[in-house]
Amino acid sequence: MKGITLGSKEKPLEIIFQEQGSLSLLSRKGPLEFLKQEVAEGMGFFIYPAEDDETFEFFYLLEGEIQYEEDHDVRVLREHDYFSVYKFEGTVIFKVLKRATFLWCTNNPIFYQISKDIQELLGIAKEIENKDKYTFNHSRRVQDMSMKIARKLDLRKGQLHNIFLASGLHDIGKVNIPSEILTKPGKLTKEEFDIIKKHPQDGADMVEPTYYEDIYDIILQHHERLDGSGYPIGLKGNAIEIEAQIIGVADTFDAMTNDRAYRKAFTAQYAYEEIMSLTDIHFDSIVTKAFEQVLLEEELVIPVKPPKKDEETT
Repeated sequence: MKGITLGSKEKPLEIIFQEQGSLSLLSRKGPLEFLKQEVAEGMGFFIYPAEDDETFEFFYLLEGEIQYEEDHDVRVLREHDYFSVYKFEGTVIFKVLKRATFLWCTNNPIFYQISKDIQELLGIAKEIENKDKYTFNHSRRVQDMSMKIARKLDLRKGQLHNIFLASGLHDIGKVNIPSEILTKPGKLTKEEFDIIKKHPQDGADMVEPTYYEDIYDIILQHHERLDGSGYPIGLKGNAIEIEAQIIGVADTFDAMTNDRAYRKAFTAQYAYEEIMSLTDIHFDSIVTKAFEQVLLEEELVIPVKPPKKDEETT
């Protein structure tokens, strides 16, 4: 039935086996992850402050025994005991007295860091960049700029996480493009450009089978433009996700300010002015304004001067 997802203990979304036990991803949505952790007897694990002050974590012990000690206060947690962490300022070591299994819920997603699915996709992204010296580290730079723009817009934590993942994977569909097209020094033919235009759809299709399917539309739409001139679908206006628009601006800026096989890099000033001139044509003004703030704060550009009153009427 639509809106409900059934799972089983035999088939978590993904399971990672570690020296001390295992970690299973049971469910996720946006920044929320529901995990099952198994830790062997005699092992220890740490709880330490998160980088994000709003991180909340909840642990529910299903079976086993774990020992907690703070300032000589020793306690043993057993089956059905639980604890939570919020605005934590210290470091606590838990010792597993009897093999423990607990549920772990967090709004600070961490599973993607060890996910085999995500690491495989990131490997493809790196493989593509290694094919073309002109795009080496392109995804990392786009990711960095995308996150800077996104933070200016005060987006929700789940949106920030999706932008982080999608920007790092936005070009994985290029794995299907022949190297002679990717690195062609001259102008592409229509047939060759049609092949290029397939990469957002191919990339989206690659993430769809994973449990990060909520970045599908972001990857699919990162070359769409407000006026419908983008690809692969030709979406217009609000039909384009804000996350995709952010990556679109960051992607355009990085492409313009780095050498390509067919041209030398433009200056940051030139790329900035070109992007700003396309505000409300290709790019949403909300996004370009945040983009401009990032560049000005980093002193990479001189602000575009608005026309004078008498110039507006000429």
